[in-house]
Amino acid sequence: MSAAHRSARMLDHLVLPVVDLSVARARLEALGFTVAADALHPFGTVNACVFLADKTYLEPLAVADSEHCEAAAKGGNVFVARDQAFRFRRGQDGLSAIVVSSGDAVADHERFRKAGMSAGDVLEFSRAMVLPDGREAVGSFRLAFAADLRSPDFFLFSCERVAPLPSDRSALETHANGVIGMAEVVLSEPNPRDFQYLLQEVIVEAEISAHSFGMDIETANGVKISVLNPGGMAGFFDRKTPSHARGLRGRVIVFKVTDLSATEQLFAANAVSFIRRDKRLIVPEAPGQGVIFAFGE
Repeated sequence: MSAAHRSARMLDHLVLPVVDLSVARARLEALGFTVAADALHPFGTVNACVFLADKTYLEPLAVADSEHCEAAAKGGNVFVARDQAFRFRRGQDGLSAIVVSSGDAVADHERFRKAGMSAGDVLEFSRAMVLPDGREAVGSFRLAFAADLRSPDFFLFSCERVAPLPSDRSALETHANGVIGMAEVVLSEPNPRDFQYLLQEVIVEAEISAHSFGMDIETANGVKISVLNPGGMAGFFDRKTPSHARGLRGRVIVFKVTDLSATEQLFAANAVSFIRRDKRLIVPEAPGQGVIFAFGE
């Protein structure tokens, strides 16, 4: 494989299943985020993304047409099938997938297949998006999926933008809470090292940092992916996680803000519950926000 395909990948976005986009939009706006217009996929799901200045983003994802989704899943659409499986087993709110950038999703698929971690066929699709100025643009994407059968409720994929959407999203990347990017994505698992090869292969990064609370691996754009054991989840986020429930679970998204005191004032004004811990504001899970959000400078 060429050197380009073996270069470390940037975190692109996170997939956040939600029960309803209106609930998610209300919650995210209360947290001070600017939320893009709803955008329908051609296979029955719909999103309303939160774009960050560091070019990462959140993808709150809802079901717009359950019959369309069912047909797509039966037809081999891995994205929809995995979303359906997550909702069936874990409920309608959470973090189901980490997505990395790609210049060649077909090559990624072959790499995943040879490593024994392909989750299914490459998915190609196009969709329209309404831009802040009212114009409509169409983007085309190609996705390659990776997963581990021992962790049925979480997957990863690489995203190639075959026809990218316009890149000037400055209006959507400005948030009242002062968020400028992602610092860390936290997963949980009783024995984190069991999944190091999956993460290493998808992120294309051999170096990991192992510690008594789990392990960390860094993407090319400096976002840390952490997998914490129950001790780590309790120590860092005051969250009890069962030591017998195996498999990767999305738990926390840590955001970078410009002024933590201003973020705190906004939360107080919007009646958002939070706790201060280790120079961070930690906001517990809520409908439309299925995982812990943490904010720090």
